[in-house]
Amino acid sequence: MQVSQNGSNNVAKVAVSFETHVLKGCIQESVTMDNFVAVESLDKEGYARIICYPQVDSEELGRRLAEMRQLSVEALCFKGEKKVDNTQVLGKGYVGIVVLAKTGLGLAALKIRRTDSGRTGMMHEAEILQKANSVDVGPKLLGYSENLLMMEFVDGAPFPKWLGDLAETEDARLTVRKVLKEILEQCWRLDEIGVDHGELSNAPKHIIVRDNCEVCILDFETSSIHRKVSNVTSVCHYLFMRGSTAETVRKKIVDVKTDSLLKALKAYKENRTRDNFKGILKICLF
Repeated sequence: MQVSQNGSNNVAKVAVSFETHVLKGCIQESVTMDNFVAVESLDKEGYARIICYPQVDSEELGRRLAEMRQLSVEALCFKGEKKVDNTQVLGKGYVGIVVLAKTGLGLAALKIRRTDSGRTGMMHEAEILQKANSVDVGPKLLGYSENLLMMEFVDGAPFPKWLGDLAETEDARLTVRKVLKEILEQCWRLDEIGVDHGELSNAPKHIIVRDNCEVCILDFETSSIHRKVSNVTSVCHYLFMRGSTAETVRKKIVDVKTDSLLKALKAYKENRTRDNFKGILKICLF
């Protein structure tokens, strides 16, 4: 992966292999190319409050539209399960608003920094995501600027919904075990490179399973390379020990012995080796 800087405007484009995604599920049913609004028309079509949420400023709007053009964003689509006022979006958080973007590379998820965000820019999250990408974790970083983060559009279902929709068959149980193992392996790789996600102890929206059962961990806005990593331990609590998702896993897939898992997690925290991680896998999946 290579990053190229665009001088005075501090815009970075990341060179990655990227294909246009075919929209599926609720997005596919509601999106056509006619739903996209060209960047040149965003200020005229009443979408300024999305670009500069929650406080619109004409100069700031102009800067953000310029950043979009420099990242090769051609148009935005306002569809999704979240809403800002009465406008649909893919996501809304404390740091930014996420919308679907049409770019020169294909479809992408574009995170737009909120004007009331405590963050001064998107560089920190971009750098963390790029580090995660180096071990094949997270949506592929496509580019970033002061106010924008452009990522691979990940189409799939949050893990709890994906799990709930599966048939209760032996083949389905084997598939879930494979997905659970991949979640744990991705968390192990994040631990190994020193990136702490920060939100995996309660991750109903942060783990996406695609139609081909590939796993993608999302949302690195609160991640850190300065905290002690706890991705494996956090996700084990979420998947196997507490909450409705863990209860579903215990009933449908594997009834993990809590005492044994706590001992294995303690050993892993004290000495984060591959052997100790394998001990966790053995308890959780076999």
